[in-house]
Amino acid sequence: MSYEDLLNSAFSVSEKELIIRAYKFAEEKHKDQKRFSGEPYFNHLFGTAKILSEINSSAETIVAGLLHDTIEDVGVTKEDLEKEFGKDIAFIVEGVTKLGKLRYRGADRHNESLRKFFVAMSQDIRVLMVKLADRLHNMRTLFHVSKEKQLRIARETLEIYAPIAYRLGIRKINRELEDLAFPYVYPEEYKKTIEYVKEKLGKSEHDDLEDFLNSIKKALAKNDIKFEKTEYRIKGLYSLYKKLAKKSGGEVYDLAAIRIIVGTVEDCYRTLGVVHSLWKPLPGSIDDYISHPKPNGYQSLQTTVFTGSGFLVEIQIRTNDMHKEAEFGIASHLSYKETGGKGKTKGFLWLSSLLPKDGTHASFSNDIPNWIKELATYHDNHAGSTDVTEDIKGDFFSHRIFLFTPKGDVVDLPSNSTPIDFAYSIHSDVGNSCVGAKINGKMASLDSILLNGDIVDILTKKKSGPNTKWLEFVKTTAAKKHIRVKTKSKRVKQQNS
Repeated sequence: MSYEDLLNSAFSVSEKELIIRAYKFAEEKHKDQKRFSGEPYFNHLFGTAKILSEINSSAETIVAGLLHDTIEDVGVTKEDLEKEFGKDIAFIVEGVTKLGKLRYRGADRHNESLRKFFVAMSQDIRVLMVKLADRLHNMRTLFHVSKEKQLRIARETLEIYAPIAYRLGIRKINRELEDLAFPYVYPEEYKKTIEYVKEKLGKSEHDDLEDFLNSIKKALAKNDIKFEKTEYRIKGLYSLYKKLAKKSGGEVYDLAAIRIIVGTVEDCYRTLGVVHSLWKPLPGSIDDYISHPKPNGYQSLQTTVFTGSGFLVEIQIRTNDMHKEAEFGIASHLSYKETGGKGKTKGFLWLSSLLPKDGTHASFSNDIPNWIKELATYHDNHAGSTDVTEDIKGDFFSHRIFLFTPKGDVVDLPSNSTPIDFAYSIHSDVGNSCVGAKINGKMASLDSILLNGDIVDILTKKKSGPNTKWLEFVKTTAAKKHIRVKTKSKRVKQQNS
């Protein structure tokens, strides 16, 4: 455990010096503190910073990871941090500190803490990055705390933190949070999933996967396709459990995934062609997330093929930049300088509006994704809701489907959404004036359940308005809110006329 483990070769001399200074500062301030396990408390701070460095975070974010408990635990003031490390880092640490003081006991306090969490997230995304790393390290050592606390923290992790990491594209953190929380929240299901994997994946299957991967590499070499990296992995346990639950007792055949990293986008499509020429793809399993990236920035070609040895394998094909995006998501963009052009790639222009500038912190901008803006203001718009947590889980963090406008723009919604939900996700005026919908070019009823990949065209009429019957089948809370407001306004006008 050394500050050397936190330094990135891309960091400037001054950035490295900043991290070293923060390391020594935190080590000194926390030298008398112990964790539940009896180990030095500094180990947790280092662990948090190490996670941030592994996902290519900026030097400032790593420093905030080292310092994130100094205000709360050892009496260092925000002013002390500003003087020592600057306003930016002091703001991030203060943001994490405020979240850390909130204890999730009771629905009201839980909902209030969530609201503050999302507001902080919308003001500076690095607050969230440190909080996610802090949570991941705590999950790795969760066995040291009481059973009651284990369940509370693990459930909150599975329902809120892991989905946030996924929606920000940080699959590296998302997968580990899910798999660490899984045995605490669903112990019996966890055991059954472990048994399922053991039954389906014996030693021979691992050998078969190795042989299959070697066959792919030979085929690529034969076709003059250079690959930078190839690997295979077994699907995450929680992800597998969800897939098994969806199939209601059915089989999941593609337990393993092979990843092929190539040099260019053209090589991605050539690789897909080579694979399909040699191994038969499973019908309906081919996804092109390069032409149509997921809203969280994920890009890859995906296919599932029959290997010829009695099992199926999912194959992911992407470039190195796409791989970095898939694993680190938003974190990979935060590693760049704000003034640099590289970090401001398509789909992440809104990042600059979530970073504080000149000592003033970001207010909402049109560049911020709608789901972040809605989360930050959610509590204010749903003061009468008895359980904001349940609403948030159902609306923002449920299983998502990806849909398209006729122009090819991507819209992501909770599963079981309808054309009305789609209309309101575009704009409240579109929802309020919706009179019909076409799904994949064919007229469809407004209560139709949308499926992943559908192209939805909303038909509108200016003088039309929403119907209270829509409330019986719409899925999203945003749609429900706009329908209630508009229909109530209409009733009041009718009564006054």
